[in-house]
Amino acid sequence: MADSSGSAKTAETRGRALRPKGRRRKGPTRRRRIATITVCGLVSVVLLGGAGLGYVYFKLNGNLKGVDINAALGHDRPKNVDDGSMDILVMGSDSRAGKNNEYGRDEGAARSDTAMIMHVYKGRKKASVVSVPRDTMIKRPDCSKDGKDVPGANRAMFNTAFEVGGPACAVKTVETISGIRMDHFVEVDFTGFKKLIDALGGVEITTSKAIDDNSSHLHLKPGTHTLDGEHALGLVRTRHGVPGGDGSDLGRIQLQQTFIKALLKQVKNVGVLTNPAKLYDIADTATKAVTTDTDLNSVSELTGLAKSLGSIGAENIDMMTLPVAYDPQDPDRVLPLTKQSRQVWDALRQDKEIPKSAIKGSAGDKGGTDNYVK
Repeated sequence: MADSSGSAKTAETRGRALRPKGRRRKGPTRRRRIATITVCGLVSVVLLGGAGLGYVYFKLNGNLKGVDINAALGHDRPKNVDDGSMDILVMGSDSRAGKNNEYGRDEGAARSDTAMIMHVYKGRKKASVVSVPRDTMIKRPDCSKDGKDVPGANRAMFNTAFEVGGPACAVKTVETISGIRMDHFVEVDFTGFKKLIDALGGVEITTSKAIDDNSSHLHLKPGTHTLDGEHALGLVRTRHGVPGGDGSDLGRIQLQQTFIKALLKQVKNVGVLTNPAKLYDIADTATKAVTTDTDLNSVSELTGLAKSLGSIGAENIDMMTLPVAYDPQDPDRVLPLTKQSRQVWDALRQDKEIPKSAIKGSAGDKGGTDNYVK
């Protein structure tokens, strides 16, 4: 890792093995696994660059991977509201397959290591993001994967939906607990996340106290740091070694939310328009890093969406964690707070801001890490 003075990475911060720890609504015609707006914005910047547009379009289109969520879920879904707002499920995959196996043994299908529901308000000037802790105990609906039925469960961790049923089951689970139809799905895995951060030239963050986490191999002194992909991944996955943190997924979510805002600022500041080679490299990396629903897996769709969301900056994004309480049956798990969660989903369904009362009594925004990184 290099600090703000641009010095070389030190051995202190060179960790190599991190342990795991619908259709679009009509209206203006996409953010985040880790950052959906970021990915789309990068793609649109490339296309607007103009040089070699035909080849760029063909090449980047070939990078994109799509999942037909609509076909998989059919018509048994929440109503497709036509009010100009948009809801996107963004997931970070913790698969250990392929190049991701350096983070641990592959014990089966990928799980959703990070899950965020982003609601973009009518007018595309602001957004709310609700993080769902992966350890949230929920009623998982019946799903299907590769033509085989996947039975639901009355008490299952949220992230198992992605593991047993893939993206379609993850979307169905979110729609079941929220009552809100997801317009889009975006997934980013470990390797794609790292490469995207490296292509951007790193992301600058400031720590007020030291972070020492042997589990994620992340060691940062107080001060300003430019994190490369490896160490950015360590930051958004660390659960231990953060002063004041509770060692839980809730504290990690706060770090993720802080990092995402820093990433948004970095994307706005990166000087790619004057550097065609860098511009193309970023877009090539971004389009390889994501899997989307089939309504988004073309450069033209991503570009149109990016243009419509271009005015949303970090200061216009309200981020929170689903209101939860620790599970009396297992302190390592959390349960949604019924009344407060309903306030969250009702507000988003009605395209309204989430009331502050929704987080009253919630453990979700008390992970203890929100003041240590900015």
